Amino acid sequence: MARIVGGLTTSHIPAIGNAIARKMFEDPYWKPFFDGYPPVREWLDEVKPDVAVVIYNDHGLNFFLDKQPTFAIGAAPEYRNDDEGWGIPTIAPFKGDPAFSWHLIDNLVHDDFDLVTCQEMLVDHGFTVPMQLFWPNYADIGIKTVPLVINTVQHPLPSPRRCYNLGKSLGKAIESYPEDLKVVILGTGGLSHQLDGQRAGFINKTFDRMCMEKIVDDPEHFLDMSIRDLVVEAGAQGAEFILWLAMRGALTGKVTARHSNYHIPISNTASGLLCLENAA
Repeated sequence: MARIVGGLTTSHIPAIGNAIARKMFEDPYWKPFFDGYPPVREWLDEVKPDVAVVIYNDHGLNFFLDKQPTFAIGAAPEYRNDDEGWGIPTIAPFKGDPAFSWHLIDNLVHDDFDLVTCQEMLVDHGFTVPMQLFWPNYADIGIKTVPLVINTVQHPLPSPRRCYNLGKSLGKAIESYPEDLKVVILGTGGLSHQLDGQRAGFINKTFDRMCMEKIVDDPEHFLDMSIRDLVVEAGAQGAEFILWLAMRGALTGKVTARHSNYHIPISNTASGLLCLENAA
């Protein structure tokens, strides 16, 4: 049966994609951020996952304000990156696993989560930046992927509780897959940031630190929060924390934090990194 080896969180700011393309790993501005990732890559080298389920929010490459699903999932053999207008170079495509995707879709729909299923799907920086951070050689090692999109762009957004419960259903679906796969789940985005309006540049370090602590051992702390509560505490775009909650909900075993890193600011955003091991 498939097994969930752990969960990872990371910010997915488009500026990171440009910094990777320009190899700015030793640049004084970027070094404290990039220095957080080698311990996670070492852990990934140890556990060697076969598939990464990447939970992220689409930024207009597939869905725009006129058509914005609450939940969408990829079921394609390949996912290509395309120009988003940020000046980030497009990169090599990512492998999919349609059979695994359809198993997840069948089980999530059975649990009353109505998803848009995408047999063709482009992936933007919300997906590509985390994949490059964790697997700089992703094209060589051939790790397979499943993109899972949650709307954080067009209100109304799904609540923290709804996203956590989606994660619980996802974890159950993964562990019912009959093949011997090792799966890692990525919750991307965040942490606190607001890119527009009167609070542009807003960062809440105290709330971020609390999120990084409680999501390990007490994720249900956040379930009675509303999206408005999240926006007040973390900024308009900080509501992306619901993507972390979906990841955490999917971890079915004893969860241990193997590594964490918090750095501010990166492009007006608080960047949070967690490596959570999921023991059976």
